[in-house]
Amino acid sequence: MKSSVIQGAKIISTGSAIPSFKLTNNDISTIVQTSDEWISTRTGIKERRLLTGSNQSVVDLAVAAAKKALNNVSMHPSKIDLIILATSSPDDLFGSASKIQAQIGATNASAFDLTAACSGFVIALVTASQFLQTGTYRHVLVIGADVLSKWVDWSDRSTCILFGDAAGAVILQSCSTSSSSILNFQLNTNGNYSDNLSISYEHKLEPLPILNLHQGSFKYVSMNGKEVYKFAVSQVPLSIVKCLDDLSLSTKDVDWLLLHQANERILKAVAEKLSIDTGKIISNLGKYGNTSAASIPLALDEAIKDQKICTNDIVVIAGFGAGLTWGTIVIRW
Repeated sequence: MKSSVIQGAKIISTGSAIPSFKLTNNDISTIVQTSDEWISTRTGIKERRLLTGSNQSVVDLAVAAAKKALNNVSMHPSKIDLIILATSSPDDLFGSASKIQAQIGATNASAFDLTAACSGFVIALVTASQFLQTGTYRHVLVIGADVLSKWVDWSDRSTCILFGDAAGAVILQSCSTSSSSILNFQLNTNGNYSDNLSISYEHKLEPLPILNLHQGSFKYVSMNGKEVYKFAVSQVPLSIVKCLDDLSLSTKDVDWLLLHQANERILKAVAEKLSIDTGKIISNLGKYGNTSAASIPLALDEAIKDQKICTNDIVVIAGFGAGLTWGTIVIRW
């Protein structure tokens, strides 16, 4: 991989978008048997945003986030060469990235969807960096967006309390290798545990006449919370340490830890295993819940707006989720 790198890649802009409708823990307690205390003590989540109405989709959130990222650097959409949409909740199974390309006016860009659930943004960011580092493209727009509220069973207390809807975007630009902000990455998959977090497809028992063809439909989000917790707390620190070791860095060199916003207990447990002070955790989980592929770019955009991250800060980004998949990116801001 390193021998083929002829350029670097750096993040030059961020943007995000959230729906206006807010659902608090107290609101949820009127839908299922739960309470604000029960939810917040187990997850750290206080509220989440939901995309309501029949005429809005993940595309609307993604377009809004993308336009903000473009406006932040006064970039014309025609400068974008590639759009990667990380989502597990497209409004079209054939893909939604092309709709975003059209709506933002990125007339020169290729576009495709990438599906890797809560690891999606990390994998999309790595994919984008490869196109830049090989000199294929100059500017890549990466969007993480999900509306899992459409795929949640709102009678299931174990899952409906967790998820929210949002979108986050970053623009990456090719640069000299010495100026690259993408220092290293580590990606992993273990499909043996895919059933622990899934939206599975269920076939009808009766086939279509003559064809013997079994059609069906997708079910709701299904999750084994205990197994996902054990997986994240055991595997994510190992991935981060390996990524840092390859750069001759240690956890003491880390200025900010930006993990997929799944559960406050996971965030703190990973930081503790790495001996990273909890004050270095970037988190907005309490306001938005688990927004899947959107969680990392949403939190990153807010951290930039709040001027938390400074030039040359080492930021460790790690995503984990369905697949089971997980990955780490080390960035020098």
